[in-house]
Amino acid sequence: MTAAAQEQDPPLWRDRNFTIFWVVQTLSVGGASFSYLAIPLLVLDATGSVTQMGLLTGVAGAASIIAGIGAGTLVDRVDRRTLLIWCDAVRALLYALIPLAWLFSPQLWLLYVVMPVGSAVAMVFQVGYASAVPNLVPASRITEANGRLFASYAAAGVVGPMLAGGLSALLGPTAAIGVDAATFAVNALGLCLVRFRHAGTAADGGGSSRTRSRPGWDDLLVGARFLRSQPVLRALTGRLALLTFLTFGLTDLYVYHLKHDLGRSDRTVGYVLAVAALGTIAAALLVAPARRRLGFGVCWIGSYALAALGIVGLGAAALGLSGDARTVAVLVGVVVFGTSIAGICSLSLRQEVTPDPLLGRVTSAFWTIHTAPGPLGAALLTLAAARWGTAWVFLLAGSACLVVVASALRTPIRLPHPERASAADPPAAVTGSATRTTG
Repeated sequence: MTAAAQEQDPPLWRDRNFTIFWVVQTLSVGGASFSYLAIPLLVLDATGSVTQMGLLTGVAGAASIIAGIGAGTLVDRVDRRTLLIWCDAVRALLYALIPLAWLFSPQLWLLYVVMPVGSAVAMVFQVGYASAVPNLVPASRITEANGRLFASYAAAGVVGPMLAGGLSALLGPTAAIGVDAATFAVNALGLCLVRFRHAGTAADGGGSSRTRSRPGWDDLLVGARFLRSQPVLRALTGRLALLTFLTFGLTDLYVYHLKHDLGRSDRTVGYVLAVAALGTIAAALLVAPARRRLGFGVCWIGSYALAALGIVGLGAAALGLSGDARTVAVLVGVVVFGTSIAGICSLSLRQEVTPDPLLGRVTSAFWTIHTAPGPLGAALLTLAAARWGTAWVFLLAGSACLVVVASALRTPIRLPHPERASAADPPAAVTGSATRTTG
């Protein structure tokens, strides 16, 4: 990605399809922030148990991982826009079931149905979304596009939790979940107006004989082989698996710490998560120039180290029994800022180095492998918090994250421009895998 190439490509604000995609996705993420807050509150109100919160998070995460096995196959074989529309339509119906059922009486069992299925559909959507961005913008604009998407998502994430907290305090968490269902429906309608500038394999609507070969595990292995053949993606996948294990249950711990340890209201929880979301806005605004100036390695390693220090800070503050929710908001914002910088860099790098016909399967393999430890981590972290308190869990998780991040200094992750090395020297093993898959 060069400055000259960026100057030659038209600015994103003039791209109608990207703008529509950007707007509807921002609205959808704003709605999702309602459920992001409301689901843990609903479980906590019904059971008072952080362990139940972690269990539901773990079950939903496990369903997402299972869906990841076939998500890449779907994304690479069918029309991606149509797939995204159907994913949003299904999620609109699923999340609408929760407030409808709660009109009669609390139905905790329904959450253990809706959340896993919703998470599975979300995994398919996320793989499709990651594969769609390179079909909407030129290669030189990918990091900028991801930065803009993350920035507007974070802006929606600031407003969403505040509104969700107020709505939950006024009408209950189920009302907030109903808002999420409505935004999924609007997003599905908005995506009907989007046209990809190029769609690669997906443009064939799954009709190309090149993409009609071995499904399921073999397709996931094609993506895994590509990850293994790319030194930086291989190193990222392994370390992100460890980091996901340590951080997957953090949101449950934030909510539990604020509600149980500090005795704060639903509204305050919403404000804290909203303020913390400012970290993503800052990350999205800074990531493109930071990566150009500092390089990939410094951005990824430095930002995750900062996030780990934020988690340690939460533990130190909790040990001091600080009742100041503002302290929690600032520290969670630091964590969010660090993970957002790293996440945008990682996503953009993967989009830059992966051939379009493989992008769905590589994305699916990447997310499936590195998120696989997450459900177990969430269950263990919340169980430990119930037994020993959130302070020690924050301290342990943050310290372990620092160790993982430090280990990246001895890997190709530290390189400033790994995408150039990948483009200059395509691995033979991957070329063979792609040839066998596409015929």
